[in-house]
Amino acid sequence: MTKKSQKQTAPRGEVTRATLKQIRMSPRKARLVIDLIRGKQVEPALQILQFSNKKGAKFAHKLLQSAVANAREHARADVDRLWVTSGWVDEGQTLKRYMPAAHGRATPIRKRSSHMTIVLGEK
Repeated sequence: MTKKSQKQTAPRGEVTRATLKQIRMSPRKARLVIDLIRGKQVEPALQILQFSNKKGAKFAHKLLQSAVANAREHARADVDRLWVTSGWVDEGQTLKRYMPAAHGRATPIRKRSSHMTIVLGEK
């Protein structure tokens, strides 16, 4: 039996999307940042990310600016009418490392990475 791939599709009003891959950050932590801006207009979303103290906010801010530039150049969209209609974080490759522990054992350390996607649309 094979597993069906669960490809996430964007909503109908999609103007553009941007993806940032192999971010050296846990997907669980990155999802907290994406949840802050999902459903917001672009300008307030950029301000939220600019003043957030989370590490993922820096990546999401850069990604949102890239998505806005894509919309401006490729789709010829009006930036004032753009909204963050969707966004998600998928798990990337996990680096496996080991750390010495008591009694000669080794404990595993998983250094996770993630793929961040933001979709812009017009409402």
